[in-house]
Amino acid sequence: PIVVDVVQRYLALDGIRVLTAATGPAALALALERLQEVGLIVLDVMLPGQDGMEICRYLRSEVGATMPIILLTARGEESDRVRGLALGADYYVVKPFSPRELVARIKAQLRRVQLDRESGPLRQTLQAGDIVLDPGERTCMVLGSAAALTPKEFDLLHYLMEHQGKAYSRNDLLDAIWDEEYVGDPSTVTVHVRRLREKVERDPDRPAHIKTVWGLGYKFAIGVSRS
Repeated sequence: PIVVDVVQRYLALDGIRVLTAATGPAALALALERLQEVGLIVLDVMLPGQDGMEICRYLRSEVGATMPIILLTARGEESDRVRGLALGADYYVVKPFSPRELVARIKAQLRRVQLDRESGPLRQTLQAGDIVLDPGERTCMVLGSAAALTPKEFDLLHYLMEHQGKAYSRNDLLDAIWDEEYVGDPSTVTVHVRRLREKVERDPDRPAHIKTVWGLGYKFAIGVSRS
């Protein structure tokens, strides 16, 4: 409750409307009830009743929620961070943290979502095989069906498709896709690539588009058309 109160107060000072819950079941119920109006979710991993990672997994895999999700965790081990990212989180913040730093990261994500909405229509639709990416509408179609990509998954796919054929290291992709306030590690990119392949490739184990460049990183296979 103390963390909720402090973060809410800091966000309210910046004019951001906040909905709060103190337990896991209450947080999930609130998210489902207000899904269409929520722009970003902050989840504490150690919520009582139902942990934040399980809520994150449910929102991503069962509901198809696509807004940014930030995890707050006291667990600093890499395995826990990777698990959170694999379940659909976009960021993790390790406790103890500065409320101002968290608010800055939240605002940066909300600004990026808003800028994407405003500048998107000027961008071209991209197509490669079964994948059709519309940056203006922020939509991705695979075999004619919508793929529920998170903001970071969409940004990563868009960047690779825009620069088809060019190989990027994981650190290059961190710099290009994640904002300057994010201090992460290369495993973040690895997890997002794996999740992305599961959503857009016919066979994620033998991807036709998002290729691994051994010893370097990743590239998108040449053959993207624009319209």
